[in-house]
Amino acid sequence: MEIEMVKCECCGLREDCTKDYIGSVKASFDGKWLCGLCCEAVRDELSRGRRKCLGVEEAIDAHMSFCGKTKSNPAVRVADGMRQMLRRRSGDLSKTASPKKLGRMASTSQITLFFWVQHKSACGQAMHKR
Repeated sequence: MEIEMVKCECCGLREDCTKDYIGSVKASFDGKWLCGLCCEAVRDELSRGRRKCLGVEEAIDAHMSFCGKTKSNPAVRVADGMRQMLRRRSGDLSKTASPKKLGRMASTSQITLFFWVQHKSACGQAMHKR
């Protein structure tokens, strides 16, 4: 099993994946490799079907445009994307504050929470090894 580092063509996130997995993702997205979050965002764009005849290429282009508009670091983009995707899936997007109102503070607090949970988990594992 060969592992290869690949870079998402939308957001630039780098991941280590097997060649088989890379091939299957590229086959699904017109030869482009997308990270898991971008894959879900493109699928979401396809399923929403705001415009008729929206194909894979158009959905990828729409998502790439979205990724190009955000200038923050990749970790913040991933957290913001996850938040937006979860809101869409739960139907609460219209009920909550817009990303402009939340600003950077909400994103930063999510990242901080993520790293705090990771740190606590790592500390807990270290304690159990003793």
